[in-house]
Parts: sequence; structure tokens; C-alpha cells
Amino acid sequence: MNYMELYNQWLEDTYFDEETKNELRSIADNEKEIQERFYKELEFGTGGLRGIIGAGTNRMNKYTVRKATQGLANYILAHKEYDNKKGVAIAYDSRRFSKEFAQEAALVLNGNGIKTYLFKELAPTPELSFAVRHLDCIAGIVITASHNPPEYNGYKVYWSDGAQVPPPYDEEIIKEVQKVTDFSQVKVKDKSEAEKEGLFNIIDEEIHDAYVEAVKAQSINGDIIKKLADNFTIVYTPLHGTGNKPVRRVLKELGFKNVIVVPEQEKPDPDFSTVSYPNPEDPKAFELAIKLAKENNADIIIGTDPDADRVGVLVRDENGEYNVLTGNMTGVLLAEYLLSAKKSKGTLPDNGIIIKTIVSTKMADAVAKAYNVALMEVLTGFKFIGEKIKEFEKTGEYEYLFGFEESYGSLVGTYARDKDAVVASMLACELAAVYKDKGMTLYEGLQELYKKYGYYKESLKSITLEGIEGQEKIQSLLASVRNNPPSEIAGMKVLEIRDYKEQVAKNLLTSETRKIVLPKSNILYFVLENEAWFCIRPSGTEPKVKIYFGVKGSSEEDANKKLDQLVNDIMNNIIQ
Repeated sequence: MNYMELYNQWLEDTYFDEETKNELRSIADNEKEIQERFYKELEFGTGGLRGIIGAGTNRMNKYTVRKATQGLANYILAHKEYDNKKGVAIAYDSRRFSKEFAQEAALVLNGNGIKTYLFKELAPTPELSFAVRHLDCIAGIVITASHNPPEYNGYKVYWSDGAQVPPPYDEEIIKEVQKVTDFSQVKVKDKSEAEKEGLFNIIDEEIHDAYVEAVKAQSINGDIIKKLADNFTIVYTPLHGTGNKPVRRVLKELGFKNVIVVPEQEKPDPDFSTVSYPNPEDPKAFELAIKLAKENNADIIIGTDPDADRVGVLVRDENGEYNVLTGNMTGVLLAEYLLSAKKSKGTLPDNGIIIKTIVSTKMADAVAKAYNVALMEVLTGFKFIGEKIKEFEKTGEYEYLFGFEESYGSLVGTYARDKDAVVASMLACELAAVYKDKGMTLYEGLQELYKKYGYYKESLKSITLEGIEGQEKIQSLLASVRNNPPSEIAGMKVLEIRDYKEQVAKNLLTSETRKIVLPKSNILYFVLENEAWFCIRPSGTEPKVKIYFGVKGSSEEDANKKLDQLVNDIMNNIIQ
């Protein structure tokens, strides 16, 4: 059926409720909007669903959630790991319809005879990852669109190891979802019946307590926290999301006494009314926090995104101004802190490893080398880091120490298998206290690392291209760069081109090629002279194409100059 036929079917079919039909009737005179909503199914990708909330096949609504869950249920029931003792844990954030979508997912799983454990109230994504393993579940679901604008929601699937579903499970689940071609195939259980049969269960405080204890166990210098408790001040914003209770609880129980929460952003708010974009990568999200920090002479500002898997950190410079640390800066600071602490205590393992994504800073390589630990790169997406944690636990080849990605996500410990802003917030505050005990700020600590390892600087540019035409432009842009790659950029030669779609890396100096062993992905990565690089890829969660840049300079001024030249040359001459 074409989009108009599907539109009319939704209007006529008794399966869809009147609220949905009224919404569709309101766009009867807007064919372009009808096309956008019905020209395709909302794509169930390798991480699940993400889309604009609304009626239609290409929107997030209870019907698309049901179909996706039926496909997941079919996959679970046929999987060799499944038995009827294993259930599915389900969490949700503060977005519109998150709780409703979570319950819909639970009742479809119950309709297929699969037990579910639904969080009683909103909970962070990393706590869902923890709960999957703690409850010995076959899978997990979290209803969230992370840091997307308020009109979005999403649906992420986790497997029994607590990580987002890895290959080949992700592709296999997608195939099962695609087989559900009609809503008559969806089985939904009545809630009261599901409760009577023991299929529909609510997660109690025991999970929250166990998760908080697992996070606190990653603390390294608790004595310093207690020593400085009276004169160390933290300003925290949950950005209207799920981090408020767990972050504050962890900080309080560790001994931090002065934690001031931005009052306007404390409570859950699906409209994220105080920010244009609830993203800790955006400095504008911290305007209220900075004002509060200046009023209280705070030592550090932390802010978690709506599902509390990513954290933004702001630190004071020599002028008393609060500077936003990039995800790369925070990742390197935490890596150095963790490795130096383990080395000083004699607990740094001989087979230790740090894992980062291919678009994260090269400074991490230098840190790993200095401590004689291995470093591994994986594709963007923390599930690939989670997959490696599981692999190393089985093989014993490496001992996982730390994983991070440039997009403000990291994980210390293996209690969860996804990035965790709760533990990252805790350790960032702890590290700031450690530096204060030395008479330094965290900003000064970062400058020390630059002097030690070199001035690595990175940047990211995103181009938003929405709708049908936008997707076509994104694919066209990647194809153009792939077919006409540059040989020199900003006065620097291109040494190697890594095409992750073709899984081939080509050395332009020798013309030799080597196979890339990571999974296929539509990513192009260019290695340049002087440890510079850039990378281009479509976003997996938003209608954007992302371009990443990295350089190394002899000083901060030199690095900034090189980075500006690289960004300008690429954006003006290659990305067109």
C-alpha cells in the first residue's frame, strides 16, 4: 500500500482508537505530513526504535511499540538461551508516553507468555543494564530518546549480558520485527490477568539499592571526600530527567555534603522547558547551573542527560569562569585517574585494557601507553564496548578497566554494560576533590595532562537533514566523499583511508590495503599527517550526518590553530 492507502486504513480500521484517528483527521489537508508519517515503517535499527511521537507507521506510538515488541517476543521464544524462568526488565525515562510505552511493551511480552519486570518509576538507562543481569533476564527494554528534542521517544533493546543487542542478534531481531506485517499478529495480555499469572511484575527498591552499591564500589578515594566534605561544593542538574535521585543518593552516601541541585531543572519534565535541547554536550544547557555555581562558588558542575547515561562536566579556570569539558576531556581525566590510582596501589593488572570508539580522542592512546595497558577501538555505540567486556570475561585475554566515547559516555566497572552517568558523575566529583586536596582545580589538572601527553584537540560538526529528502542527501554525501576522497587536507597529506562499509583500509603512500575486522558501518575515516584525522558518518539516532576532527599541537594555541584550519578546509571544500 502507498502512504495514502495506509493513512485511510488507520482511519477506518477498528483496531486504532479514536484519539489516534482524531490526530490523523487533523492532518487530512496536509499530504506532505501524511507522506512523512506513512511512507515507511518506523525503522527498527540495530539499537531499536527512535522517532517523533505521533500517529502513523513512521512515528513512535503504542501501535509501533506493540509491533516491535511482538517481533522481539518471537525472537526471544525461539532463542536457545530462553526458558520461562527468564523475563525481560523494562525501564523508562521522563519523556512523553514513556511510561505508557513501557507498559504496552510489557503486556505484549506477557501476551506471549514472557515474564516482565517493570520499573515502578523512571530509572536511568544504566540501571536497566544492571537490572537485566541482576534479575537474570533474557533481555531488557528501555523507553528513551536520550538527549533528542522533546517531540522524540525511543525504544532500546538489551540482551542477557546487559549490553545493547550486539551482532548478529541485532540483525536477527530486526528480521523478526519485519515479519510482523499486521497488527493482528500482535498478542496483548490484559494487565490484571498478567498480574494474576505472575507475568507482570514491578521492580522494587532492592534493585535500586543494589545498583547504588555497585556504583559506590567504583569509588577510589573515599577518605578525601570525607576530608573535604564541608568545603567542597557541587552544582548538579538532571536536565529534567532520570538522574536526580540516583546521582544525589550516591553523592550523599559517599560523603559529599554540599550538593546543590538546579531547582528549575530538578523535576521530570517531558517538555524540557528550560532548555532548547536536553543535551550535556550543549553549553546552553548549563546556563542556569553556571549562574547557581557562581552564586555558591561551586568547585564543579555536573549535568546528566534525560536517561542519565551521559554526563557533562564544567570546571573553573584561572579566571573563575566555568569551562565545559568535552566528552574526550572527561574520558581522559577519568582514565588517567583510574590508572594512576591502580598503579600507586599496585593493583594495575598486566593485561588491563581501555576501550574507546574510533571517533574518540587519540590522547587516550598516549595515556594507555604511559601505563602499559592495551587500548582497543570499536565502532561508535557503547554496545560494542559492552560486547568486549563480555568477551574478555569469557576469554580472560584482557581485564576491562575503562571504556568511553567522545559523546560524553563512559563506564568504570562491569556491573553494567552501558555507559553510566551516575558513576561518571561520582568519579568526576571525586577527582575534583582529589585535585582540590592538592591545591588545584580540575581545570589545572587537565592542563597538567596536556603538558604530559601533548595538546590533543577535537571537534564535531553535525548537519541536520530531516525527512525523506534529508536521508537521500546524507547517503549522497557519504557516496560523494567515498568516490572522490581527498589526498590532502589543510596542508596535510592523507596517509590512510578507512572505509568501514567496505571493511578496507588503504595506505595511500604504499597503496597497500588491509581488512578492517570491525562490523560493517557506513563510516569513512581519514588518517592525516601529524596525528591529525577526520571522520564522517550518519548518526544512528538522529537525522544528521556527523563529521569528527582531531589534531595534536605543540601548545594549546598551536592545537587550536590546526583544528580551525582542518575544520574550515573540510567543511568548505569537502562537505558540500
